[in-house]
Amino acid sequence: MFGQLPTFEELENPQTFLASEVYSSDGVLLGKYYVQNRSNVQYKDISPFVIKGLVATEDARFFDHSGVDLRSLFRVFFKTVIGRKSSSGGGSTITQQLAKMLFRKPKKLSKFQMTIQKIKEWIIAARLERQYTKEELIAQYLNKFDFINNAVGIQSASRIYFSTSPDSLKIEQAAMLVGMEKNPSLYNPASAKRKQNAMERRNVVLFQMKTYNYITDHTYDSLKVIPLKLKFKPENPDEGLAAYFREYLRDNYLRKWCEEHPKPDGTKYDIYKDGLKIYTTIDSRLQKYGEEAVEANCKFLQPLFFKELKIRRNPPFDFRISKAESNELMNSSMHRSDRYITMKEEGATDDEITKAFNTPIPMTVFTWKNSKHALDTTMSPMDSIRYTKSFMQCGFTSIDPHTGYIRAWVGGTDHRFFKYDHVKVGKRQVGSTFKPFIYTLAVQNGYSPCYKMPNVPITIPIDGQPSWTPKNADTNDEGRMMSLSEALAKSVDRIAAALTHQFSPQAVINVVRHMGIQDKIDAVPSLCLGTCEISELDMVGAYCTYANKGIWVEPTFVVRIEDKNGRVLDQIKPKSQEALSQQDAYVMVKMMEGVVVHGTGVRLRGPKYRLMNPIAGKTGTTQNCSDGWFIGITPDLVSGCWAGFEDRAIHFESMEWGQGASEALPVWAVYMQKAYADKSLNISQGDFEKPEKPISIECDCDKYKDNGGTGDQLFGK
Repeated sequence: MFGQLPTFEELENPQTFLASEVYSSDGVLLGKYYVQNRSNVQYKDISPFVIKGLVATEDARFFDHSGVDLRSLFRVFFKTVIGRKSSSGGGSTITQQLAKMLFRKPKKLSKFQMTIQKIKEWIIAARLERQYTKEELIAQYLNKFDFINNAVGIQSASRIYFSTSPDSLKIEQAAMLVGMEKNPSLYNPASAKRKQNAMERRNVVLFQMKTYNYITDHTYDSLKVIPLKLKFKPENPDEGLAAYFREYLRDNYLRKWCEEHPKPDGTKYDIYKDGLKIYTTIDSRLQKYGEEAVEANCKFLQPLFFKELKIRRNPPFDFRISKAESNELMNSSMHRSDRYITMKEEGATDDEITKAFNTPIPMTVFTWKNSKHALDTTMSPMDSIRYTKSFMQCGFTSIDPHTGYIRAWVGGTDHRFFKYDHVKVGKRQVGSTFKPFIYTLAVQNGYSPCYKMPNVPITIPIDGQPSWTPKNADTNDEGRMMSLSEALAKSVDRIAAALTHQFSPQAVINVVRHMGIQDKIDAVPSLCLGTCEISELDMVGAYCTYANKGIWVEPTFVVRIEDKNGRVLDQIKPKSQEALSQQDAYVMVKMMEGVVVHGTGVRLRGPKYRLMNPIAGKTGTTQNCSDGWFIGITPDLVSGCWAGFEDRAIHFESMEWGQGASEALPVWAVYMQKAYADKSLNISQGDFEKPEKPISIECDCDKYKDNGGTGDQLFGK
């Protein structure tokens, strides 16, 4: 008679879209993926003030009727319909409003159809009352209601409007949210034009609560004069902690996971609708410290780079780049832009596109000059590309070497303006951070860190090409004998080249493969200078092998995925393999401690950072200062930073600010200072654990005899 009504199964499982949630290892909600920003909560987790305010305002006899309140219907009929008093109130119960939200399809209806629809809602409400308890109905209603401003459900609304949880809402906060349910747009507290409306409506709810004895007259008189006191924080997926990580998780990991893990009925999970819970390895505290360290470093270096640009002929490009080359780079960036692609798809001609890209328009661009990092200005799209390219970029990663758990993932400076991830997606030349792999091969072949080699020119023949003679960046120690430990600490290119030539580039690559790096690497002599391009995540993951007694553990960022009901769908265990012996890993750690004690990373010990605990690490700087690196090792955390610019043709001119020790090392230092200061993290500042068996390689250079030389002490001198 009334057409199609919801089935028993639909009443049992009403269709609602639930946001999938991403959690840190310490229980912090990092972000969501959603069509509607909804997360369900149970009745017991909702403030009683919300319940009382809702019942008092919307349905005073809610706990007494069976879905339809006949007294309210008679009131509406006689006062509203016959008496034409619009202020007499509506007749819909909370259950009827829930039925409307759950099952009504929005469309234009005639008066007759509206009558039929209303009867349908009565029938559905009665069925819902039989199917659910009163508490479950209220929870469903509050979980379903759209509080606008991307706040669907009481949980999202509590967080977005008041930065709190539903169970912690105060009386006046609960009353404001309940008041919005009459008309959320009209009573939108985030709108300057509607703020007074919202406050007045809140006071109506408080008055109703007083009327039904949920609050006293005194409480009502006190609360009605309190301002709204919003802590309005609208959710934006580009903002908040770990934005780059969440985007990589969504686009690269979860997309594939949904393809490979179908539901029991064979359909695929939808991260935007199915309410998955993704539990990650990220520690929100360490993530915060990583992001703060990246921001502080970029803020400091950016003005220094802008100062350099004032004397360049084709800023922001290197002085060796010609006008034609810079135009080619700019045009290439233009062709990759969303604006260009959209205009092409819409049929615009090249002349029309060129004109559009050179016409000033209002836009918002990135800046370090305010906390919002946003600047409203007018410039042409072409000028905005040049402006954007001028900003320094950073990627930072921190991993627990024993578990492989990624604790911090900072893919860039601000995901709203710079989408490219520099942790895993981006691959850059690694420079001298590659050298420890070469020395690892030497140690594996029985070489002592005290073994001495001459720091002299070496010419390497190359099949079918001219021979190659590498040069050192620092000429101070040329011509003398140097121990391997000193050569690594001072990042001497010639000795790294000699070792690579002695063992072969392919042998070095074999070591790298065992340490988890699978990127394409050419077996060429220049490999010793780190000319290969590797992601930061893979480099830091490989360095974890040294701190984990030679065991490589696959870097991991997800530990568990659950469905909306808490059923575990997947439990992730990282892969691991023995890459080095305990002895070789420990010897390499001790060699890399020399980098910090008396090498290129010595500023960590200086007055600015004062990090005096055992630290191993390696700096890296590529040709023309295009890439700056530092990877630091401690017993509990292995962390790395890459710093540079979008184009390799953009960089600092001098080593003063363009080397890894200036661009990347400060990020690591500030991050570790913050991590050590946070006692809740319990990060060890102790020494590295020695191997279980005695070390057979002689590491005491006073005892080591090589051609009559005494060498230097490896450990500390």
